[in-house]
Amino acid sequence: MNGKALECSEHEIVQMQRFNRKLAWMPRFRIRNRLAPLAIQGLLRIGQIGAAGKLARQGIQAERRIVGPLDAQVPVRILRPVGKAKGIVLDFHGGGWVIGNAQMNDPLNLGFVKACEVTVVSVDYRLAVSTPLEGLMQDCLTAARWLLGSDDPEWANLPVIVVGESAGAHLAAATLLGLKAWPDLLRRVRGAVLHYGVYDLSGTASVRSAGPDTLVLDGPGMVEAFRTLTPGLTDRQRQLAPVSPLYGDFTDFPPALMFAGELDPLRDDTLGLAARWAKEATVEVHLLPGAPHGFLHFPVAMADRVLARTHAWVRDLLVI
Repeated sequence: MNGKALECSEHEIVQMQRFNRKLAWMPRFRIRNRLAPLAIQGLLRIGQIGAAGKLARQGIQAERRIVGPLDAQVPVRILRPVGKAKGIVLDFHGGGWVIGNAQMNDPLNLGFVKACEVTVVSVDYRLAVSTPLEGLMQDCLTAARWLLGSDDPEWANLPVIVVGESAGAHLAAATLLGLKAWPDLLRRVRGAVLHYGVYDLSGTASVRSAGPDTLVLDGPGMVEAFRTLTPGLTDRQRQLAPVSPLYGDFTDFPPALMFAGELDPLRDDTLGLAARWAKEATVEVHLLPGAPHGFLHFPVAMADRVLARTHAWVRDLLVI
């Protein structure tokens, strides 16, 4: 397992620290009720008006498709490269399980399409404001089984890379654990890229020790948020996989690339998952100096460096 920090320049670290001072003045994301997530989701959809035109200017069109069996159908958003695809990225967006949609990842997924010449299939799973967490996990597993089990020539013969960030990384890891029931499908997954995920819904040490000055996330309120998302479960039950992927069986898992921020309350989730996963497969893990949760979406050079490493890692897997 490679646990060294990504080589970031002093300029990149100073720039991240400067941006963190701006983040310190902003409210932290928290899950306390349905009202705030619903309001944020509404604003997100308003902000996405006109997104098709932005993609078209890049020569890309998005397709929305409903997949899976009739009694458990799931929408996915598909972005294809201009030429022949060399592989498929199966993407799970973030948003704390309560906000977000597949379209919000268009900028990141467009990067995969262009840098790696892949088709991206992003899962538009239901949200936990109206659906139990197990329902979200089932949506993601349903979409994965459709993609990996399809005999359509567009999907059948291409390597698949699973990608997720934050809550999406949790769902990506839980989906891979779910696929162990279908070994032939799991073997089609060439690798996994996980950015700053949450893998222990009872709260890792870094979550439980997070102070009130945490950035982006409401560190002190995270354990209670996990309990809100999983009503009726004890902390011991929350530690069972796949609800908490950290405690899963990683036998026959593919190689993985993982990133976490040094200032992220969830950093121990990534480091713990990497250590367990590395007993069964190759894992490359990076702890980014001075980086908070969600750094991929910030206008900093460190995010560009992480994306460049991610794209290079995916390209290398596609030629194996």
